Formats: sequence, structure tokens, C-alpha cells
Amino acid sequence: MQNLIRKLQSYWLADASFITLLIMLITAVFVLPVIMELTGQGVLLFNILLLSVFFSGIFSTRSVGLIAVSALLFSIHLTLRLIRFGENPYSFFVLENVIGIANAMVFIYINLRLLFRDRIVNTYRIIGAVNVYLLLALMGALTFEVIHAATGVSIGGNVVLSGKEDDYVHFIYFSLTSLTTVGFGDIYAVSASARMLATFLSTLGVLFPAIVIARLVGMASSRS
Repeated sequence: MQNLIRKLQSYWLADASFITLLIMLITAVFVLPVIMELTGQGVLLFNILLLSVFFSGIFSTRSVGLIAVSALLFSIHLTLRLIRFGENPYSFFVLENVIGIANAMVFIYINLRLLFRDRIVNTYRIIGAVNVYLLLALMGALTFEVIHAATGVSIGGNVVLSGKEDDYVHFIYFSLTSLTTVGFGDIYAVSASARMLATFLSTLGVLFPAIVIARLVGMASSRS
């Protein structure tokens, strides 16, 4: 077991793991929403993929504190998911997503540490920056879900929300359009909390590339 843990940690600490994470995030952010909308399926697969992404965070750091926090959040998240998908009358949908948001925040921090852990700048690090950007979009979608589940009001426009997990299709779309500051206008924030979140994502979308690019360029120049 210890050898397996070492191998997993060795892989997820290596730059090459950024490619694996990118494939997982592209699937979760761009591919699964299409499958969910066209077939009505994919909710279970999305949950498995989301948990897999967060599970990798346990092995993506050498910090004992971050490992403990990631493992704890993953365990709680997994337990709540099993309760909801199991044969019992209990469900904690809002709490699940709150834990998911916390897990995403920790995972983003872990990936930023990996991204800037030394002065090396290569293709893998650029991919790592893209991963963090997609993680921000994913975190935004989960937060919109929490807002809607807690208040019953979040986004409106050319969208019909069912109040179920397949609403993720609309939330990830709006989160991405907010983060990239595209704002097509077909879907828009309705409640004050959703508006502030959309504005916050737009601010992050503008600042993140500028800060990360500046840092990477600075690292490359310093190394040269």
C-alpha cells in the first residue's frame, strides 16, 4: 500500500500529471454537459469524475496539512454522495456542493503551489495554468448550484431549471461565460447573490491570465 501511495504521489507531483488533469477537466466542463443535455444521462459519471479530480489532490502535495484537509474533504464528499445515490431517504445536496466548493478551493491552491513551485517554465506549466482556470469555472458552477438550491433563485433567461443535478449543464455554461467575460446574454443572473458571483468570476477572469502570465514570464526571465 505504501508503495502504491508513493507511486501515486510521484506521478501527481510530476509536471506530466497536468495533462491527465486537463483531460479530466475538459471532460467535466465541456464534454459531460453535452452528454447530459442530449441523453439525459451522465450525472453519475460527472460525480465519479468530480470525485476523481478531488481524490488526485490528496497526492498532489507533500504538505501534511494539505493532505489531511484534502483527504477529509474528499471523505465527507464521497460519504454524502454515497448517501444520496444509495437506497435511503436521506439527501444533503446543498452540503455536498458546499463541501465540493471547499474541495475545489483547496485543490486550486494545491495546483497553484505546483505551478509556481520552482522557476521552471514549460508547456506543462502552461497546461497547469489552464487547469486552474477550468477549476475556477467548475467552482463557479457548484456555487451557482448552491445558491439556487438554497434560495430557489439564481439564473434566468433562455433556461429552464429543474432544481436537480442536471442543471449543472446551465450553471457551468453561465460560469464559463462569466469567467471569460463573454456574456452572450441568453442567460443572466437574477438574484443579488448570483449577480455578485457572476461579477466576481468576471473579475477573476480578467485578473487571472494577467497575473499568471506576468508571473510565468518573470520566472522565465529570472531563470535566463
